[in-house]
Amino acid sequence: MTGNGNLVLVNSTNHIFWSSNTSAIAKSPVARLLDTGNFVIRERDDGDNFLWQSFDYPVDTQLPGMKLGGNLVTGLKWFLSSWKSTEDPSLGQFSLHVDLNGYPQLLIRKGSKILFRAGSWNGESFTARQDQCENYNLCGAYTNCNIDQSPAVCVCLDGFITKSPNSTNGCVRKTPLECNNKDRFLEYSGVKLPDTSSSWFDKNISVKECERLCLKNCSCSAYANLDITGGGSGCLLWFNDLIDIRVLAEATQKFYVRVAASEFDKFQKKKASVNTKAGLIAGSVILGITMILFFYICRRTLRKNGMAKSICCFGNDSSDGKEDMDLPLFQLTTISEATNGFSSSNKLGEGGFGPVYKGTLAEGQEVAVKRLSKSSGQGMTEFKNEVILIAKLQHRNLVKLLGCCTDGDEKMLIYEYMPNKSLDFFIFDQSRSKLLDWQKRLHIIEGIARGLVFLYQGSRLRIIHRDLKASNILLDSNMKPKISDFGLARMFGADQTEANTKRVVGTYGYMSPEYAMEGLFSVKSDVFSYGVLVLEIVSGKRNRGFSHPEHDLNLLGHAWVQWTRGTQLELIDENIRDSDNESEMVRCINLALLCVQRRPEDRPSMSSVVVMLSSNNPLAEPKQPGYFMERNPPEADSSTNKDQSYSANEVSITLLEAR
Repeated sequence: MTGNGNLVLVNSTNHIFWSSNTSAIAKSPVARLLDTGNFVIRERDDGDNFLWQSFDYPVDTQLPGMKLGGNLVTGLKWFLSSWKSTEDPSLGQFSLHVDLNGYPQLLIRKGSKILFRAGSWNGESFTARQDQCENYNLCGAYTNCNIDQSPAVCVCLDGFITKSPNSTNGCVRKTPLECNNKDRFLEYSGVKLPDTSSSWFDKNISVKECERLCLKNCSCSAYANLDITGGGSGCLLWFNDLIDIRVLAEATQKFYVRVAASEFDKFQKKKASVNTKAGLIAGSVILGITMILFFYICRRTLRKNGMAKSICCFGNDSSDGKEDMDLPLFQLTTISEATNGFSSSNKLGEGGFGPVYKGTLAEGQEVAVKRLSKSSGQGMTEFKNEVILIAKLQHRNLVKLLGCCTDGDEKMLIYEYMPNKSLDFFIFDQSRSKLLDWQKRLHIIEGIARGLVFLYQGSRLRIIHRDLKASNILLDSNMKPKISDFGLARMFGADQTEANTKRVVGTYGYMSPEYAMEGLFSVKSDVFSYGVLVLEIVSGKRNRGFSHPEHDLNLLGHAWVQWTRGTQLELIDENIRDSDNESEMVRCINLALLCVQRRPEDRPSMSSVVVMLSSNNPLAEPKQPGYFMERNPPEADSSTNKDQSYSANEVSITLLEAR
């Protein structure tokens, strides 16, 4: 390194083979290899500004913090390139670029020829597969490459016809555009969007305005939303030919291709004809299925006594002595092998009922096994209760029960495995809470609400959970919430609104006042617990055990004080404070305070909560919450695992104790 901060590579005769050509002159330069792998030149006393850095010159490996794309000011381009050979690290034939023409997209080139293009970023993902249709522009303009047939088939878009007998030469319009407001658009989904190198985009335009802009420009051939998250936003316009389109079933983004009005009308008539035929075929299929089901039910009724080995069966105190649940029955040896003999290394957590283990079935499916402890006399009732309730429930925001295992004294339930553990594992941890940005938290709040609405309205019976809390909200691989632990749940008839019990169960900090003090529980009891949960998600703080230097209130009391002062923004977790989302966060605090009002009749229904979350209508002013002053209840939390072990499928149980 020279005295002015220039890196040079010289031979034994001091002949310079390479130089960094650093334009800035350093007074006291130093070279450092950072932990990220970035080799930098900087001033000794300035650790933030680099005079030169190796990350500006990527080679064949992308490291965290390294950029792809280009600097529009300096003209510097960042791209990955292959080695010339396994021994020669100089630039090879292949390179990975971000194409900055039009809307940015990822390209793989061999020399100057494009080999592969990843679909444009839509706010959620890129779209790409490793198959024949990923060969760049395999089929030509206005065609859709379909790999579901072998070899790959090139199909013209509706309103287009092949240019020549060779389908790879692309397609042309059947009817030229009129270039006025009479042109129409055909909707496509389940495809990889066309090459965006000849495109224009604006992040602030609605999809309706996007359509209008396209109609005004004769060269505009299609349009789409730029970002599909949050209901869609932004505008992406294509000009000239549409190329490199392929069938991609998992792609959810829609785009709209411009066609002449006459071609649009032909397509609509063809679609109506197809729908009519499909209706006739569907009717015939439904009739056939109905007949098959009829014969199956008759046969099942005749052979019911012989089916005991294929369903879960638990003894109870009823007169017939048995209650059968229509669930797959797993052998004990199967579950033992799946959990490595119930190894401690597979243990996820433990509650009053017993331990929960992670298991892997022979076909590779991961499961969570809830095993009733033989010494847990108090857990059998809740165990049976959970089977009876959850076996009848199927919803994307409820944990799925896959089956059970009964062998002598062994009683086990097998659930789908939740890889991201439970909600409390994230929101109450200073480091892990950073992984839940506001949009993820809002989706969790919305998902829990939808799950509760299903419990109350999804069948002829209402199910009251009675132990809704952060540790009973499990998160799947996409951070989507699933309500778990139905051991304490109660079933209501369609006309029943509330019930009374002498055995109050649940978790301190989440129980409604009327339930904890009088034993009265209803749908509104769960609404109260939901409100507490929303406040915890927004603030990142537990209601129970919350402390503040200015007062001795719990989280509910603290939230109420902040609301009445108009300083509710101070309640928000500092990891997610963002001026762009402040209105949504304040709205959720308002909604939560409505849910935790002292009187049950003042609390909204869960269906109203779902509407509040999906609209911008003004919300009512909340009244004082229940449990306003109680920050330090008795230490026993009978439905929470006392060693604070977080579990992917932790399901808790509650002891009877004085109020």
